[in-house]
Amino acid sequence: MMRGYHSTARVNKAALVTRGFCGERMNFRPLGLLLIACCATITAPAQSSESYHGLLTPRVRSDKLPASDRLKTYVSDGKLRLSLRDAILLALEANSNIQIGETQIETSKFSLLGAFQPFDPFLLSSFQISRSSTPTSSQLQGVGDTSSSTLNVLTHGAAINYTQLFSTGTSVSAGIVGSRSSTNSGFLFLNPNYITNLSFQFTQPLLRNFGRSANTAQIRIARRELSESRSVFAAEVNDTIQQVILSYWSVVQSRGTLDVQQRALKLAEASYNRNKRSLELGALPPLDISRSESEVAARRVDLIQAEYISLQTEEALRLMLGVDQDPQLKSIGMELTESAQPNGDLENVDPDQVLTAALSSRPEVSAAKDALAIDETGIRFARNQLKPDLSLGGQYASYGIGGNQYDLVTGQLTSQGGLGSSFGQTFGFGFPTYQGSLTLNFPVRNRGAQARLGNALVNRKRDLYTSRQTDETITRQVRDAVNQLNAAKLSLAAANTSVDLAKKTLRAEQRKVEIGDENDFFVLDAQTRLAAAETAQLAAQISYQVALAAIRHATGDLLTPYQMQIDAASK
Repeated sequence: MMRGYHSTARVNKAALVTRGFCGERMNFRPLGLLLIACCATITAPAQSSESYHGLLTPRVRSDKLPASDRLKTYVSDGKLRLSLRDAILLALEANSNIQIGETQIETSKFSLLGAFQPFDPFLLSSFQISRSSTPTSSQLQGVGDTSSSTLNVLTHGAAINYTQLFSTGTSVSAGIVGSRSSTNSGFLFLNPNYITNLSFQFTQPLLRNFGRSANTAQIRIARRELSESRSVFAAEVNDTIQQVILSYWSVVQSRGTLDVQQRALKLAEASYNRNKRSLELGALPPLDISRSESEVAARRVDLIQAEYISLQTEEALRLMLGVDQDPQLKSIGMELTESAQPNGDLENVDPDQVLTAALSSRPEVSAAKDALAIDETGIRFARNQLKPDLSLGGQYASYGIGGNQYDLVTGQLTSQGGLGSSFGQTFGFGFPTYQGSLTLNFPVRNRGAQARLGNALVNRKRDLYTSRQTDETITRQVRDAVNQLNAAKLSLAAANTSVDLAKKTLRAEQRKVEIGDENDFFVLDAQTRLAAAETAQLAAQISYQVALAAIRHATGDLLTPYQMQIDAASK
């Protein structure tokens, strides 16, 4: 009687499973399909046009430094002929400081790509299998009535789950789970049995982390940091171009000074040779020849020093342009084609216009604005994190079961089923489960978020001062450059006059010596003064060119002719 009772209970349970819940069957298929459609059409996540392969340029991918092919195009007649523009283009392509600055942009690009990581979908799949054999202790286990009986169970399971976070803060997941179980127990009317489950669930923050503003804050910050890195790179290029110009004109000046010293030595040697002939003819006292010999020696010392300075400035320029990066060009000479002599009228500038242009176009100003924008985004995000964590959640699941059905009284197979019948029930949405939740996490004290907000406010205050300091620095640079240009123009005019007078004085002293009115002392003195005047004239010309570069550097105009190359490097 006890065994018959249990058999009847199993039959009734089978009828219950086959029919569904007691009472009239409810059709939840339309509701299930509606939920699927809602999950499929929910607000799309923050999309990125950036991709790893799109950002990974060949230069970054390569484990070798690129070689510059531009250098060889400037080789002519065994020399490297360079204008000032050529030197700047070479620096943009091969200067190590510029290349190092460019890598910061590449780093910011991948930081932006990493900011999209929270919105990357995840697909998790698993498969498991287990087999167990256990001794029995009860007839209810359906394998016998002795302790030597064994209950064997074989189970296979598989699951696939998809999870996605959207820019509104909504987290959605969908999964399907299936299992197959077979046993030697005689009390299961479905053996093997298949159980499947399809589930959808979502979580939506309502206060903290609600909306696009909070969830895309890190993306906006990363974009601003990329823009800031481009501005910083442009500022570094602006400084490097100015250094190239200074180095170029330093070579021109040192070579010009070398030419002046060579001419001065020739004049001193000519005077010495003339005095030597006068001494041989008895027209010059022996002691007077020492003055000429001393002057020749002094000029040779000046010439040696000028040669050393010329080599030193040229090496600095070669290093800045990356000339020695090509082994074939390490020993090649350089010929600079620019002349220090200004062309046309000297330039006049309006200090107010120059300052206005500088404050509107300097990349440092753009970088300061980007830093402040980052601070504002950080402050808004930090304030959002102070809110309570209130979340709305929901879940929908549909179940199905299938397998071969046996009559537990007779033990005969009454109907066949399997995984297909189980999925049929699951996707028929006849056995649904619903769940909703509202969760509030209210921190009594949130000192971590308060500290982050405080730091964000401090960062904004610091960057406000930094922005003002940047404006002050640019203002001072503009004023210094304008003063430098005005002083260079005055010095150039005075130097030109000094050279003209020194030439006239030398010619007059030479004429006096020729007619016997004076000795050679005044000629040597006039030669020294002419060399000093020509050196000062060259220095004034170089100062004028450098002052013009300082004006263009202060306003950011140095970048304008080469913006295409800079954009190509920082895109």
